[in-house]
Amino acid sequence: MSNSSSISHFLLLALADTRQLQLLHFCLLLGISLAALLANSLIISAVACSHHLHTPMFFFLLNPALSDLGMICTTVPKAMHNSLWDTRDISYTGCATQLFFFVFFIGAEFYLLTIMCYDRYVSICKPLHYGTLLGSRACAHMAAAAWASAFLNALLHTANTFSLPLCHGNALGQFFCEIPQILKLSCSQSNFRELGLIAVSVCLVFGCLVFIVFSYVQIFRAVLRIPSEQGWHKAFSTCLPHLAVVTLFISTSFFTYLKPPSMSSPSLDLALSVLYSVVPPALNPLIYSLRNQELKAAVWRLMMGLYHKQ
Repeated sequence: MSNSSSISHFLLLALADTRQLQLLHFCLLLGISLAALLANSLIISAVACSHHLHTPMFFFLLNPALSDLGMICTTVPKAMHNSLWDTRDISYTGCATQLFFFVFFIGAEFYLLTIMCYDRYVSICKPLHYGTLLGSRACAHMAAAAWASAFLNALLHTANTFSLPLCHGNALGQFFCEIPQILKLSCSQSNFRELGLIAVSVCLVFGCLVFIVFSYVQIFRAVLRIPSEQGWHKAFSTCLPHLAVVTLFISTSFFTYLKPPSMSSPSLDLALSVLYSVVPPALNPLIYSLRNQELKAAVWRLMMGLYHKQ
């Protein structure tokens, strides 16, 4: 019997058993992470450097790009290191740090997506009040509230999870540190505290989901009343990327944690965890820029400017 005080490291789930597959996974993760880093960095730089993009919509687009960068940098580097060097170890402190930042960035992403939904709602349903409801100060306060809430949530979950005594070994059934896997190692009834925190988080998520659904019902009702086809196109080009990102984020994460136990298998669980923790940060910039001509033009100008400087 061991407890958390005697555990110096955890063993993460290996992505593959053979050396060839380990190197293949390393190359795949390297490609995805480089794509995510490049795409999100371009969006952040384009929004920051283009004065005509200093609007609430692009300000709220910049913040999820920051959380996507943080998310990809939290889980992927350690997984790449383990695949390359054929190891599974992560230190106790490293695991706690990784869990904190993962919960922090994934929480910030969801809160920011909810705020972006409010931006879309106001711009389409209450355009005359847009400048009043979404001034620069209001935008800064909403973004700060999202980041602060995510930080507090991550801090509480991390502190509580790693205060539990652990007596079921140190092997985690995931390629990064996450709360459900660490709770499986706990032998204390005090994990009801963590379950209570999870219940509070679930209630917050459910409240955000209700807000998103209600907002989009109002948005689509307003769009259907627009007489011109050009107005329809502009409204949908604004809303569809956000709706696609929200759907991808929610569907993958919810299916990962809420799927029936009968559907669980190591390979499926691993694929789903990659799908919700690694793929979205690389895919989101593509979704956002696909139908946004202003953003694409700003990114293109930025790339051309960097090219000519060389």
